[in-house]
Amino acid sequence: MVPVEVDTLIIGMGERYDVVITTGDGAFPVVAVPEGKDAAPAQAVLRTASGATPAPGARPGELTGRLLRYTDLAPTEAAALEVREPDRELELALQMVDGGRQWVLNGVPFGEHTPLEIRPEERVRLVMRNESMMFHPMHLHGHTFALAGQAGPGIRKDTINVLPMETLAVDFQADNPGQWLVHCHNIYHGELGMMTVVSYRA
Repeated sequence: MVPVEVDTLIIGMGERYDVVITTGDGAFPVVAVPEGKDAAPAQAVLRTASGATPAPGARPGELTGRLLRYTDLAPTEAAALEVREPDRELELALQMVDGGRQWVLNGVPFGEHTPLEIRPEERVRLVMRNESMMFHPMHLHGHTFALAGQAGPGIRKDTINVLPMETLAVDFQADNPGQWLVHCHNIYHGELGMMTVVSYRA
């Protein structure tokens, strides 16, 4: 990705970023706050020189600064997926059932699902609509995808965090035939049914 400067970012389970942290001289809190939970933040201390250790529970001002958004990012030329219209569009409704005792895709849990059938070399668009109030980091095995709907090439990833009541679309090239799992990387959501399969043969 092309570097961009921000103050803070949201990282979904299984999601990855390369981050360079710029500091002055001293000791600084590095804080991870759980989203959607009333829980204490995790904290580490980054020390570049002598100085007082930050107090437990310190909340750096950067937490309320510029938040990284996917649309802030652009792929490098080498990583960009060529922009073209999709050959096939598939919808994935991300849903909670029975008060969170089950999590499903398109109304059915894994095991009762029908595979998402595609053809080799198609450009496929997955439209993921989060119909719950939980975060869902969605992961596709065997492929990388690009965020769709951008003016130019979207960022290239294999896991994308779909926020509560948000819809995100991603495009991928069907160039690796097989039976590939699509699932929420919040493992207990996956275990409770939020998985399906993208299926195609050479």
